[in-house]
Amino acid sequence: MNQYFVYILLCSDDSYYTGITNDLERRMYEHENGTDPGSYTCKRRPVKLVFYEPFPDPVQAIAFEKQVKGWSRAKKEAIIKGNWIYCRDCRKIIWEKMKIRKAFAHMLRQAQHDLFLLLREIGWLTDLKPVYAPFLHSS
Repeated sequence: MNQYFVYILLCSDDSYYTGITNDLERRMYEHENGTDPGSYTCKRRPVKLVFYEPFPDPVQAIAFEKQVKGWSRAKKEAIIKGNWIYCRDCRKIIWEKMKIRKAFAHMLRQAQHDLFLLLREIGWLTDLKPVYAPFLHSS
């Protein structure tokens, strides 16, 4: 499965460069070594990777890159610092990530519950019932 990255670089002149790639290491090498003399970052080296966000879909990545390129410096700095909550435009991304985390947490709880029931059924939890008391009330 391919993965795409939207990234932000801090340039030596204190400006930000936003880009997209499917190979972050290669792209960083190109920026750091000035492989394209006409590029924005070539004359602003050294550059530092200050933010990146992975996307499984190139269409989502391109849309997010375009969105970030239109943002103010303050909004870019908010996501660089991890303050996604302050970016109204980021709410959809936050919501999707929260849904994934909640789904994973639910699956983990269900797996723990199923394991408990199995261990109880085969008699391995006779001494551990007080520790697993929260699971005793649901079957």
